[in-house]
Amino acid sequence: MQKDAYTLILDAIDTGIYRPGDRLVESELAERFGVSRTPIREALQRLETQSLLARDGRSLIVASLDHNQLSELYVVRSELEGLAARLAANHATKEEIDVLKEMVADDRALMNDPVALSRSNRRFHKQIHLASHNRYLVQQLDLVYRTMALMATTSLAAEGRGEGALAEHAAIVDAIEKRDEDRAYEALKKHISTAFVTRLKRDSQNNA
Repeated sequence: MQKDAYTLILDAIDTGIYRPGDRLVESELAERFGVSRTPIREALQRLETQSLLARDGRSLIVASLDHNQLSELYVVRSELEGLAARLAANHATKEEIDVLKEMVADDRALMNDPVALSRSNRRFHKQIHLASHNRYLVQQLDLVYRTMALMATTSLAAEGRGEGALAEHAAIVDAIEKRDEDRAYEALKKHISTAFVTRLKRDSQNNA
């Protein structure tokens, strides 16, 4: 299925081709993606409405998240992801749980590649969202993850964070497999909290 202009630009932000502060120019985007300027213009307007792009004079740039926005995002993410884990513990099929277990096992080979681990981490969380079997929750989490594309770095790049995140993933899957809704909820919330602390520490070091 051919991607539309909106998805193409969003993917480019998500994969770091365009980073916070980068200027987006209609003609350059049209040439890069091989589409006309009209759908590019409409996509840029949509992304600006969603606060993924910001105005810098007459130009549109990829937005960045300040400390308060980051804190607000993690509060919402923590609650929604925790709810997804709780629902997954109740509704996930055996096959969905098997996939989660395989993901954790496969990620052990990615410990020294933070970028690949970050992509795999996103797929792992998306699998939990889908295993909740609640379409409205999945939609809301998609919005949260869209905004997370504005983070310039991954917390998984911090020293030792990969191993810790993998152990947390294993604990989440174990709770889901045992149908322990409360433990699944708490394990995922703790996982998100630890990721946020790691990110705050990295940001403070980078700004020192």
